[in-house]
Amino acid sequence: MRAPHPAPTRHFTIRLSASPRGARLARRLATGQVHAWGWPYDTEVNDVVTLLVSELAANAIAHGRVRGRDFRLDLTLHPENATLRIELTDARPTARPPAPGTLAPPSSDVDSGRGLLLVETLSTRWGTTCDDPYTKTVWCEVALA
Repeated sequence: MRAPHPAPTRHFTIRLSASPRGARLARRLATGQVHAWGWPYDTEVNDVVTLLVSELAANAIAHGRVRGRDFRLDLTLHPENATLRIELTDARPTARPPAPGTLAPPSSDVDSGRGLLLVETLSTRWGTTCDDPYTKTVWCEVALA
């Protein structure tokens, strides 16, 4: 008897304008893609992915925006270990977030600054990479099981 083949890795990628409209579209496309991959709109996995993409896309346009340059959303489904990797790549490699595990909560009188705390709380792990001198990628992984 042959061993079953593992399910293939699935990938979705798109470039979007570094604008509020691009961030909204990133969220909607991610939600739809996760639904198409088997986690319907009303599931906890889909809700978590939607929130994480929203936070990372908002950070990409707030802190990684360079006039005339887009950001890229990548979703990679790894069925062998039931993990979804979310990556947002922007055009400002010098604007890096704090390292995982070093985030300090913002003061109570500030209305922003909690996005990466949500990313750290809701993902199994996250981080930042700079593979070239022109971009940085903030990524996180979500357990699907």
